[in-house]
This record gives sequence, C-alpha cells and structure tokens, in this order.
Amino acid sequence: MKKLDGFQLKIIALVLMLMDHLYFAFPTVFPEWFHPLSRIVAPIFAYLMVEGFFHTRNRFKYNLRLCGWALFMEVGNRLLNIILASKEVGTHNNIFMTLALGLTVLNLIELAKKNNGIKKIGLIVATLLLLTLTIFVEGGMAVIPFILITYLFRENMKKTVIGYTVLSLILFKINFMWYGDIKETLNMLMFNSDFLLILAVPFILAYNGERGLNNKFSKYLFYVFYPLHLWGLAVLQFILK
Repeated sequence: MKKLDGFQLKIIALVLMLMDHLYFAFPTVFPEWFHPLSRIVAPIFAYLMVEGFFHTRNRFKYNLRLCGWALFMEVGNRLLNIILASKEVGTHNNIFMTLALGLTVLNLIELAKKNNGIKKIGLIVATLLLLTLTIFVEGGMAVIPFILITYLFRENMKKTVIGYTVLSLILFKINFMWYGDIKETLNMLMFNSDFLLILAVPFILAYNGERGLNNKFSKYLFYVFYPLHLWGLAVLQFILK
C-alpha cells in the first residue's frame, strides 16, 4: 500500500540532507556513510518538482519562484564565503539552481509542443542550449536526466524505473575507478555515489500521489530550511575552527 504523501517524502529528504551536510561540516564527528545514504535526497525533490509541475495552477509562477530562490541562494553563498574567507570556510551548494534549470527545460518543452514553425524550432534550440548548463549546476549530471526521465515516462512507472536504472548504471560506469583494492575502491564510491539515486525508487513507489500537509509552512519549508541550515553550519564551522 502506498502510504507516503508529498510532505512526508520532503521530511525524509530534509533529514537525510541534514545528515549529509553535518558529515561534510564535521567529518570527524559524523560517519561517512551519511553521504551515500543522502543520494536519494535530490531525486526525491526532483520527482516532487515534476509532480508539482503537472499540478500547479501557474507553471510560470512556479518557475519564477524557484529561479528567485536559486538567485537568493547564490547571492547568499557568495556573501557568506567572503565573510568567512579568513578561515577558508564557505558553502557552494545550490540545488535550487539545478531544480530551476530542470523546471525551465520542462516549461520550454511544453511550450514547444504547443507551437509550430520557427517558434517551435527556436524553443527546441533554447532547450538544448539550456541543457548544456547541466555540467555547471550541483549534481546536474544526475538530477537533470532524472527530471527528464520522470517527465517523459510519468504515465508509466515501469518505464520510469527502467529509466532510473539505466541512468544509475551509466553514472556508476562514469564514476567507477579501480584503486587497487576493494577497500580503497569502495571508499571512492562512497563519495562518487550519484549512481545511488536508484535507492530513491522505493520511496517514489511508496508515494500515494497526495500533497499531504498544505499550508504556508509546508510550501516554504524546503525553500527556507535549505539555505539556513547550510549557512548556519558554515558559521558554526567558522566559530569552532
């Protein structure tokens, strides 16, 4: 039985995300397995973003909001990094930018479907140009293809899971490098672990298609928690360093 709604999935993702960032902020305190375990976080948020894309009443407003938070995060990161530079502490995470890129691509694809001639060609070219930015955003090589697979096969979960599996295998092939022994190789895979996005599949299969808690708190929880916890951890590192 599918028991998890969208809000519950977000809470699971937020907890795992916090664990991952706690490890990177204080690697001598928290275990390294926090990182590979957190590889399901971005896929969960990407999946829910695609769901939101199909259910929102205003796709442009949704896109604009996500782009706005991406810009806010980027400016905040840069300012904080300047302030904390004396102790070489800072943060460069901005999954908002990755999700905003993915959402913009989906909107352009939908617009291309509704147009013909030169306008359609222009929209397709714009989409392809945007996709070249994939390598410049956080986790882009994993998250952007994940978003496209979710969008293209949304009506067929079997094809969706097959797509995720193929993507996971491709990422494993790209990241895998033999380090001479099993231990060193596994340690390498603990950090180059984007291929573990496949672990998000059980959570996605448990999703019941319902939004869950729906108010201002649930709507903006991720938008607010994401930058604040990263910036808070950076400041704490600075104080303790």
